[in-house]
Amino acid sequence: MKTKTKQPEAGMLPLNEILAGDCIEVMNSLPEASVDLIFADPPYNLQLKGDLHRPDNSKVDAVDDAWDRFASFDSYDRFSADWLAAARRLLKPNGAIWVIGSYHNIFRVGAALQNTGYWILNDVVWRKSNPMPNFRGKRLTNAHETLIWASKSEGAKYTFNYEALKQLNEGIQMRSDWVLPICTGHERLKDEAGDKAHPTQKPESLLHRVIVATTNPGDVVLDPFFGTGTTGAVAKKLGRDFIGIEREEAYRKVAEARLADVRKYDRESLAVTQSKRSEPRVPFGQLVERGMLRPGEVLTSPGGKVAKVRADGTLVADQVAGSIHQVGAALEHAPSCNGWTYWHFKRDGKSVPIDLLRQQIRAEMRAN
Repeated sequence: MKTKTKQPEAGMLPLNEILAGDCIEVMNSLPEASVDLIFADPPYNLQLKGDLHRPDNSKVDAVDDAWDRFASFDSYDRFSADWLAAARRLLKPNGAIWVIGSYHNIFRVGAALQNTGYWILNDVVWRKSNPMPNFRGKRLTNAHETLIWASKSEGAKYTFNYEALKQLNEGIQMRSDWVLPICTGHERLKDEAGDKAHPTQKPESLLHRVIVATTNPGDVVLDPFFGTGTTGAVAKKLGRDFIGIEREEAYRKVAEARLADVRKYDRESLAVTQSKRSEPRVPFGQLVERGMLRPGEVLTSPGGKVAKVRADGTLVADQVAGSIHQVGAALEHAPSCNGWTYWHFKRDGKSVPIDLLRQQIRAEMRAN
């Protein structure tokens, strides 16, 4: 992989490339409304004063690079507003952004997001299972960082693979507090001298969750603070295209070598569990038309309620007629009812939910 230093031609999207330069200038050179997701790990503006030492007086390898230093909060706020505006221009109408930060900057960035027109969907607490201790012992150990997930504007559509996240969490709805380890061991990239290649390298597990949750295969993911390429590496594995922007040559070199070794997972492995709401709609009447259920056939509920199928795909029971949902709700004196799981039919002496027939039709539709 080669770094691109000159700006792409008008209308061209430099997919799966690392672009060298200032992120604001580079983003402003890219086509408008061309990106599905932005993951941003901007400078935290840590405001470190002097060296930090452990109890044994050894020096802590803290973030003291020039790219993390700003003259004032005002200058940091201007920087945040400028890069967020450039990023928003790039997002498709149904695109979204994730920004990660610490207590030093995330509240200022959150305000800048709202001022720029984004609509905050969630904040997520990344609770580090192995945080770095507080060596001075004068404050609480910083054991978490905060991510903000926002859509391009209020009311905008966005991708959220809810069922896939449930499966990642053993079938339980994913919460907004994520317990994941920091980047250590074999995942921690080193430079030629054997030192950490980047002081704030993010773990691939974090990006895996973000990308699976809020993109689909083939989507374009942009990272304006690419660093050593975690976003690009995970995006490539998961079958997404990426665009990285990084001004520091040393980081670009490490990212290039890293990405050269990454391989995309096979197509079958990239499929994730979809929400039933995203499945094709199948009217109950289609089951009757196709002879999967016959007019006059009796359906039963788990509680023993009975209804008959009519030729037009409605049901009748106890002088109540209507859709499978309406009749079920009326019999249960409930405001609503999922008729697909409520009603059952008999096959080979067994009671089977009518949803099984709907799934057969959906499987045929997917195959075609």
